[in-house]
Amino acid sequence: MLQSGETGTASRAAMALRPETARPDLASQIAFCRQAEDLGFAGLLIDIGATKPDPIVLASALGLKTRSIEFIVACRSGLQSPAVFVQQINTLSALSGGRVILNVVAGYSPAEQRYYGDFLDHGERYQRTAEFLEVCEAFWRHDKRVNYNGRYYRVENGELGSTFESQRRHRPELLIAGGSAPARDLAMAHGDCWMRLPEAPATLEAAARPVLAAGKTLGLRLAIIGARKRSEALEMAHALRDSADRTVPDRSLEGNFIARSDSVSFKAMHDDAARVEWLTPALWTGLVPSHGAPAVALVGSADEIAAALIDFEHAGASQFILSGWPKAQSMEFFGQEILPRVRRLEKHLEIASPVPCSIPSVGMRRSV
Repeated sequence: MLQSGETGTASRAAMALRPETARPDLASQIAFCRQAEDLGFAGLLIDIGATKPDPIVLASALGLKTRSIEFIVACRSGLQSPAVFVQQINTLSALSGGRVILNVVAGYSPAEQRYYGDFLDHGERYQRTAEFLEVCEAFWRHDKRVNYNGRYYRVENGELGSTFESQRRHRPELLIAGGSAPARDLAMAHGDCWMRLPEAPATLEAAARPVLAAGKTLGLRLAIIGARKRSEALEMAHALRDSADRTVPDRSLEGNFIARSDSVSFKAMHDDAARVEWLTPALWTGLVPSHGAPAVALVGSADEIAAALIDFEHAGASQFILSGWPKAQSMEFFGQEILPRVRRLEKHLEIASPVPCSIPSVGMRRSV
């Protein structure tokens, strides 16, 4: 994922090979966070991975230099004990005034999971994550000693002196990421929002129905490529794809990553991109082969993108994690041109609750 201030278009696989990707650039990231605040974004996603800075430490540093933006901290079970994790998140909430949301991921690369000593398969990682969240919830309730005897975790008379500091919640909001059935079921059982990749609104609406019926929300992760006119947006989209072709001539990097990945949603999106370039008149898969599955993008004018986002809202989506290239300029265009149009459409169509919106990492969450 591009770091704030980065204007290149190299693929995610190629970026991962650069050592600077794992170094925080606090000056530019703080400036990016403050720009997001000024533009009215709800939150920023801080991703997790072996080639990136630690998200909790980075969120702590950024939280001390910002006012209102929330930090969506990506996390995986299996990297530390639930008690240590809750202690870290409680500390982060105290330092940031409760501006913490968790993006819970089970992992998408078995090879990278093994870097951390995790050798579970896809299904077992979700089972372990369910236990992880059960133990975390018990610590966040902070009403009695925690005793837990599961398959993956055991806790005896657990106590923590810290609590989650927030005026709104006793624990962070939980966005459960993934497009598979285990991810959906985990969101329904333990999360607040099922965060997944987009597809055509009619298909999305059917997939989301049981999640919404369970009282949970639906979130989408995608990219935005917008301009004053559709023709200009298409030029930008094709330039990004052409630049990736020139910058990363070895197109096998991303293909090799997908071949080794056990992510159901990433593989499905790559299969879609191989079959069709446009999933809807606005939803484009052209950058997926080079930039990764989350680069599936809404492409068009501000009016067209706003209308497409409203279509997703009608399908049940209420949160969006967005990305764009270059990141700061894309965020500015979205905040100044697209978001006001979405708000006007929501008001005109009497859509009850505006949707939050976020940008990835540092990234963006928006309430459209």
